Amino acid sequence: MAFVRRKGNSYYLVHNVRRGGKVRQLYLARLGEHARITDAVVREVTKKHPFVEFNWRALREQLNYQIDLADPESPAVQKLVQSLRSLNMDLADLFPPVLRLSESPAVARELLVQLRLLHSTIQVKLDQFRRRNELKRTTRGGGRFGNSHPAMRDR
Repeated sequence: MAFVRRKGNSYYLVHNVRRGGKVRQLYLARLGEHARITDAVVREVTKKHPFVEFNWRALREQLNYQIDLADPESPAVQKLVQSLRSLNMDLADLFPPVLRLSESPAVARELLVQLRLLHSTIQVKLDQFRRRNELKRTTRGGGRFGNSHPAMRDR
């Protein structure tokens, strides 16, 4: 069964193979600095390695939890925050007149498409965080007494 492994700053999709009594790791694909299993990776790896078993859903779920947002000092969180700050500054410097002055209308269109995609992705993520915070609020203090008022718990 294949699994994701980090080596250095990159993630790899690997599979253990036994050869001559020893276990060797077969590198199936380099997933990059931010491990993502895209449809292109699935097609490429399945085509190159048809005899290896894959549970793509489990592999993708494993990658969903690779960044621990609870630790603000972790390098992954620091890098994510820095990337968001950089993107924010780059977008702040982008003015609509610059898009109109672009020599290539295709470039301007692509920029607008990517900005709209980014906008929708941000909305989805904000909704996910909002829902998660609401869930925490409703389950906080649950325990044996459920969500009863603290004064009622002593009775």
